Amino acid sequence: MQVIKVDDSLAVLLPKKLVDELGIKEGDDVSVLSLAKDAIAVQKAATRAEFLKQIEPLRFPLPADYKFDRDEANGR
Repeated sequence: MQVIKVDDSLAVLLPKKLVDELGIKEGDDVSVLSLAKDAIAVQKAATRAEFLKQIEPLRFPLPADYKFDRDEANGR
């Protein structure tokens, strides 16, 4: 991979094979993790929809008569 200068930052050009493997496209968020002094890992960041799907099992049922009251919740 090659490092290039973009404005005041540095960018890494990802090989097409890796881009295809990760399923990333222009505008996607990715996470870059430092594994060691000379090693990094790149992964596609979870989108909001993917995140909500992952936490779905953590949801608990609300009582049948529950009603959210925005004014009460924001009352001071």
